[in-house]
Amino acid sequence: MIAKRAEFFKNFNICVRFGVRRMTTKPNVSCGEKEVLFECKNNRGIITLNKPKALNAINYPMVCRILEKLQEWESDIDMVIIKGNGRAFCAGGDIVDITRDGPSKSHKGKLFFKHEYLMNNFIGTYRKPYVALIDGITMGGGMGLSVHGKVRIATENTLCAMPETAIGLFPDVGGTFFLPRLSGGLGMFLALTGQRLKGADVCKAGIGTHYCSSQNMAQLFDALVNKINPCNIQNEIDKYTEDIRSVQFSLAQQTVVIDRIFTLPTIEEIFSALEAEGTDFSLKTLGLLKKMSPTSLKLTVKGLHKGKHMSLQECLQMECRMAGHVLEASISNDFYEGVRALLIHKDKKPQWCPKLEDISDEMIETYFKPLQPDEELNI
Repeated sequence: MIAKRAEFFKNFNICVRFGVRRMTTKPNVSCGEKEVLFECKNNRGIITLNKPKALNAINYPMVCRILEKLQEWESDIDMVIIKGNGRAFCAGGDIVDITRDGPSKSHKGKLFFKHEYLMNNFIGTYRKPYVALIDGITMGGGMGLSVHGKVRIATENTLCAMPETAIGLFPDVGGTFFLPRLSGGLGMFLALTGQRLKGADVCKAGIGTHYCSSQNMAQLFDALVNKINPCNIQNEIDKYTEDIRSVQFSLAQQTVVIDRIFTLPTIEEIFSALEAEGTDFSLKTLGLLKKMSPTSLKLTVKGLHKGKHMSLQECLQMECRMAGHVLEASISNDFYEGVRALLIHKDKKPQWCPKLEDISDEMIETYFKPLQPDEELNI
């Protein structure tokens, strides 16, 4: 693992020097310095996402700087703490930027996703405690910045989701790894529907590890920096967080249905089972799923079933291929159409193509084929 990291950062430094200039009309390193802040206190490394007006959405320069700083800190500091300024931890990646030039110039998006997944893996294999204070909106890429760390602290302000099927993508940033490992069919349900989890539900679902009210977050942060022993963080942090065992999961009454239906092997079977169930919950869920990209739904089901039996590294390598083919749009243009409809023109009327009945298993399998050698994720 250490040898692979050394080789990666040998090549990574080249990407930082030259890759950023390829991606923007202006060198964006200085912008990245303002958008993500780094500080060391008492041998703790503190990362602050600093784009509050954009809900701390991450872009390529930010990913590069975070990766570089994590590598620099790993041998020197005792703990990493990551947080966001404003009402969001991180609302995801800046996907408008990476889709702006269309499929013919997909290299820009591929570069972003590849380095984002490298960052996700680095967090997931970090040799020091990595603490994410997810006090606010945490979606998509924000999940990748937090869920792979050892400690994820939620508050009543936390709002988590993986909403990718609504824009023609799939739950990435390691989603094919961590979602299938949630209880029963919950991960598949969250992946397909983009269902939002708020507050204590984030911990009940298994995404957050600890819960703390937002009014006590300043005290908790001070304890992390000045009092808590990083070597015994799992035990000591309990003194500053709350016991929510008596709080009921908001989806508790639907768990039996979710486990029975969202463990089925295909999206077509899930659709049929939801319709046959005939309850308000199942029919509402079915209606929601029918608004999502059909290609994304089939791709997500396949990806999560594969990921259930893979390591984090294998899942991220698979996702890199999936994302690359999504960007190339050889099967479907849904990603570009979804971003247009929901984030650019905001008409919220995406025209998905192909339709579910026109998507064969063979078409979906093409998303898992290797990319060009230099586009593959080697970890």
